[in-house]
Amino acid sequence: MKAYVFPGQGAQFIGMGKDLYEQSAQAKELFEQANEILGFRITDIMFTGTDDELKQTNVTQPAIFLHSVILAKAMGHAYQPEMTAGHSLGEFSALVAANALSFQDGLRLVAARANAMQKACEVQPSTMAAILGLDDFTVEDICKRVSDIVVPANYNCPGQLVISGTIAGVDHACELLLAAGAKRALKLNVGGAFHSPLMELARVELETAILATEIKSPVCPVYQNIDAKPYTDPESIKANLVSQLTGPVRWTQTMQRMLQDGATSFTEVGPGNVLQGLVKKVDRAVVTASAAI
Repeated sequence: MKAYVFPGQGAQFIGMGKDLYEQSAQAKELFEQANEILGFRITDIMFTGTDDELKQTNVTQPAIFLHSVILAKAMGHAYQPEMTAGHSLGEFSALVAANALSFQDGLRLVAARANAMQKACEVQPSTMAAILGLDDFTVEDICKRVSDIVVPANYNCPGQLVISGTIAGVDHACELLLAAGAKRALKLNVGGAFHSPLMELARVELETAILATEIKSPVCPVYQNIDAKPYTDPESIKANLVSQLTGPVRWTQTMQRMLQDGATSFTEVGPGNVLQGLVKKVDRAVVTASAAI
């Protein structure tokens, strides 16, 4: 079975989507629609802006969403998903690419999500760190022992788990995790504690927008971050999108479940090739590819 996966924040680069814009009339039209919906020319930042401009959460998230979704649409009949999933933000791209959500509604939700997350980041200084070389249980156990807020946020692949929380909480957890044998505890250059209880303000704000948006049954199962299970029911999909903001991204478990359910190839749709690398850490033998037009 063909699985298609969609990247999240961190995959962006200057020049992303420029080839699509120049080669496909449909892509150009969608990019221009996006400029209008967002109220600023995001294409200028994506194609020729600076890294600092592109790194702002309210730009990064719509930029990655646009590159991913427009690429899927530009593939035409070559895009035939039998199962899809997206890493964090990528879950919205996966839903649009599976026809559960319209392009316009998806973009509005991603923009609302980015703005809500930005606001939550400004309320309390917080951070994230990648922990390499420890099993999930050890990381979970140590996070529970820290008195400040710190939780597992991204289960990326076996031996790589990102933690998220207050600066004091993450710092303390990193010390304990290194003492427990972690190869590295690498603080990430992010705006705040994504996928943690510190995103509660953003969750409340986004919930209103999600509940007001029409979501239809997708053309194939979408495996959602919150519990790594496949969904086609619109109400369940909405509830999972809301929970995702304060809950962890169970990417390792998602890849394992998709393989268990019959995935034979994984095509990454969007900027970069990070997800292909993560899939290979779960199953070295599986076929991976980047989408192309």
